[in-house]
Amino acid sequence: MFTINHVAALLGEDEESLFDLSINMFPEDGCLHVYGVGEDGVTAFTQDGIDNLKQIIDDERKDGPAPSKPETAK
Repeated sequence: MFTINHVAALLGEDEESLFDLSINMFPEDGCLHVYGVGEDGVTAFTQDGIDNLKQIIDDERKDGPAPSKPETAK
């Protein structure tokens, strides 16, 4: 299981864009919302979820504007 911020760094994508793309993903797609003590929760992905997310990103790029990449520090 990998948190959304880890997956964003792994894929070189913007965390907010990944969140938007993952809204329609379900647990059977490998996307979960994980809660901890005193936390609001965080989106997390299984390895299958990461693979599904990569496919969604590829499909988005083929169909139109690509999800935004994170800005790099100068």
